[in-house]
Amino acid sequence: MTAPLTIYTDGSYDPVGISGSWAFVVFETGQQLYAARGMEIGLTNNSFEVMAVTKALLWLDAHAPGRTTVVWTDSVHVVEGCHRHRKIWRTNGWKRINPNSRVRKRHIPDEALWRSLDSLLLRNPNVDIEWCKGHSGIAGNDLADALARTRKLKPARSVVSVDPCDPDLSDT
Repeated sequence: MTAPLTIYTDGSYDPVGISGSWAFVVFETGQQLYAARGMEIGLTNNSFEVMAVTKALLWLDAHAPGRTTVVWTDSVHVVEGCHRHRKIWRTNGWKRINPNSRVRKRHIPDEALWRSLDSLLLRNPNVDIEWCKGHSGIAGNDLADALARTRKLKPARSVVSVDPCDPDLSDT
């Protein structure tokens, strides 16, 4: 049996530049296998946190389908959304329901991202989404954070694979 994969994800948002980025780093038995990051215009920090996990699961779906994996994120929003809310949202037609029946249903922020993430998690039942404290010295999380905060990409749906040993990553 193969060792489980460990993936660290992070998202970053710059409200001044109205752009954000996502990154993920894949490890197997402590050795880095892959890293990627991308940048887009708009959205919110939570959007990029969800996007980072989604991009990591897209990579997993393409390169290691069915593999037991733990995805670590420092976003409570993502963990709560994956563990508690997405099943409720899916059941309610991807709308928030208010206990007051006279109030109309509200849309889920980042509904398209959540639907995509939900689909990927349903296709990959061996994936666990877990929380780790950000900026606390966890090497994988720190690397994902550094990649997400690197602003060398031009926003416009840019995606690159990266070498984390690249000295240019130190300008975060």
